[in-house]
Amino acid sequence: MKMNISDVRVRIVKSENSKLRASASITVDGCFVVHDIKVIEGEQGYFVAMPRRKTPDGQFIDIAHPLDTETRNELTEVVLKAYEEAKKAEPTE
Repeated sequence: MKMNISDVRVRIVKSENSKLRASASITVDGCFVVHDIKVIEGEQGYFVAMPRRKTPDGQFIDIAHPLDTETRNELTEVVLKAYEEAKKAEPTE
């Protein structure tokens, strides 16, 4: 069964001191939403980080994440495309 990402919403983050570029929410199959997906600028370009929380012992664990590479690649592609479109739509200063 293939996942259908029916909506992507991106909020650009304007911070000079952070590698975080945006926060995104996706809707899956029109009935399930995942918030706080991050678009981060890394050394080799942008990548997508899934929502996570800090455990009492200081480790971070994903709250929601794809179970296979194909789904992760699809999610990454859709979120990064929406991020690029959001950047283009932003008013320039």
